[in-house]
Amino acid sequence: MEKDNREIGDNKKVIKVRIRKKKEENTDKTAVLFSQEDIKRFVTEFVSSWIRGDITIRFPTAAELSKKNPLAVAFPTDPSVKEELKIKEHYINLLSICVGIKAATLEEQEKAITDVFKILLMFRSANRIEGKIISNDLEKRVVALEEKIQITNKLVEQITGFLSKEKKETP
Repeated sequence: MEKDNREIGDNKKVIKVRIRKKKEENTDKTAVLFSQEDIKRFVTEFVSSWIRGDITIRFPTAAELSKKNPLAVAFPTDPSVKEELKIKEHYINLLSICVGIKAATLEEQEKAITDVFKILLMFRSANRIEGKIISNDLEKRVVALEEKIQITNKLVEQITGFLSKEKKETP
């Protein structure tokens, strides 16, 4: 709080008071492993890896879905085929929102990112992801490659030095 004292005329004082409000602090101290930015980064790496073909996602097939309802196979209009397509369409719809192809509000975009993260967890826990999700952090990847190149160069120098040494003859 700041006070501003000014004298006016016959020694009368006018006091102006300015009150600054403190920003409300988050009183709910919950511990989370990943921030929203971390989740967004994971989703970005997951989607990028899938689009580049670095990973393969094995979506549930109609046959797997029909196991939930084994009598459905006997009927000519198997609903599990439609369910398989719905799962894939839902995934593509979420990706379209995440990458901005499909118009959505900010809340819808955040929900789509969260839903894709949940799908990533579900696919990973069910061993439905094949391949490696590659980080988009180019700087880290370049630094790691440079370190590997330095180690390889040292090994080549050691091998070359070992091979080029003159052999000592033993009597």
